[in-house]
Amino acid sequence: MGVLSEFDHKSHSILIDGEYRRSESSESRAVIDPATEDIIGEIAETTVAEVDAAVDIGQAAFKKWWRISALERSEIMHDIANDLHAMKPRLAEALTREMGKPYKESADEVDWSVSAIRYYAETGRTDIGRVMGPAVEGHLNYTLKLPLGVVVSIQPFNYPMTLLAWEGAAALACGNAVIVKPSEYTSITTLMFAEAFNKHLPPGLFQVLTGAGEAGRQLVEHPKTNMIAFTGSVPTGKAIAAKCGEMMKPTLIETSGNDPFIVMPSAPLDVVARGAAFSAYMNCGQICVSAERFFVHQDIHDEFVEKMAEEARKIRIGNGLDKVEMGPMVAEKERTRYEAVLEHAQQQGAKLALGGGRPADHQDKGWFVEPTILTDCNPEMDILNNESFGPVAPICKVESFDQALEYANDSKYGLGACLYTMDMRESIRASEELDGGMVWVNAPLLDNDAGPFGGTKMSGMGRQLGPEGLETFRKTKFVWLDPNCGTQDFWWFPYADAESYKKTDK
Repeated sequence: MGVLSEFDHKSHSILIDGEYRRSESSESRAVIDPATEDIIGEIAETTVAEVDAAVDIGQAAFKKWWRISALERSEIMHDIANDLHAMKPRLAEALTREMGKPYKESADEVDWSVSAIRYYAETGRTDIGRVMGPAVEGHLNYTLKLPLGVVVSIQPFNYPMTLLAWEGAAALACGNAVIVKPSEYTSITTLMFAEAFNKHLPPGLFQVLTGAGEAGRQLVEHPKTNMIAFTGSVPTGKAIAAKCGEMMKPTLIETSGNDPFIVMPSAPLDVVARGAAFSAYMNCGQICVSAERFFVHQDIHDEFVEKMAEEARKIRIGNGLDKVEMGPMVAEKERTRYEAVLEHAQQQGAKLALGGGRPADHQDKGWFVEPTILTDCNPEMDILNNESFGPVAPICKVESFDQALEYANDSKYGLGACLYTMDMRESIRASEELDGGMVWVNAPLLDNDAGPFGGTKMSGMGRQLGPEGLETFRKTKFVWLDPNCGTQDFWWFPYADAESYKKTDK
């Protein structure tokens, strides 16, 4: 079956209780290829009854999953990873058709997903608690790490497989059931991705419910879901965090970023320019950790702009199934929003050094834009204070490293930050002083399955990946055991007279 046939086959479907079935919903929306504007499928708005059923099924499934050995869970997760590796060509094609990124980036995403699943397959069976020195002689004190129950994973469109693997694998390794609410822009790819999970896991342990905001709201507010993992916008993240706080429900919230990219005179500019272009334009700039605020030392500012422009001009734009480095934006409304950001920046005084429009050879079809460089930017401009989420590099000239740090930290966001320098003192200071969850020095945007991913301030709460990511999806229980069932006379009734209050005469 070709990928387009699979889109047709999975249209209007949900995955529930181990079965792909046509949703009972009468509401649907078209799936549109952003490079061609062709309608290639449709997704359903999952009904309330289907949400209720999926949650009940997940509640029953996780209890059975937790009972099996950690070794067996690990082996099953490795089987899932093996299948996903074999599925890479069709999953990569599906993602490129559905959201537009170049095929190479889609294929990389499958590889990253496989790697994360393998990491948690092993990490999840190495630590389920600890034994501590007893506080009372002869007693046993220890902790257990237990699943939360039914974990809801609400996914964005930009990395629907990778982020689902990060969250889903960690949740499964902890013994949870997972219900996925994919982005409406990448739902069919997610349904295809779920095949490997559904093949190897018990029915109902991994389910996919499609839809837009209403389906997500039902899952968040459902009294029988036990944890919400969300990646998306700040307003939605705040609303989810508020509702879950009201319900005392744990959350993982990863929202927007407006990451600084600092360039100092000691850095090799030929290398920096390539790193900068990649950091700003990968996935058409639709990455929370994209470089979105460039602070470049005045001594090398003009040369850096020139070299970055040279790199940006090399980027081939087009359908992600062709030989290109940059595909379209995911949707027409996203392109409209992004173009308004560029226009407003120029109204505030930014100068267009490169791009800013639509590619000449992609005017008729597809939601394409050019890689863009803006100069003469300052920290008061809106584009340096809000996430642009598109392929633009706004550049602000700075006088010193201290000023660069000051400008970089003057943000309501705190996801990632990048510095290019060959000065060890600047590297150490940046690692300690840049306000964010991640700092990259001379190596932008890289992830390590064993290291935590997440932000501060308006960029969210909690961590994915690493042992920290595992802790996100489990709870700790403290156990105190007296194997001798002895009397605890050191503090039971009756209290010894000798320990009573003794009056003293004054």
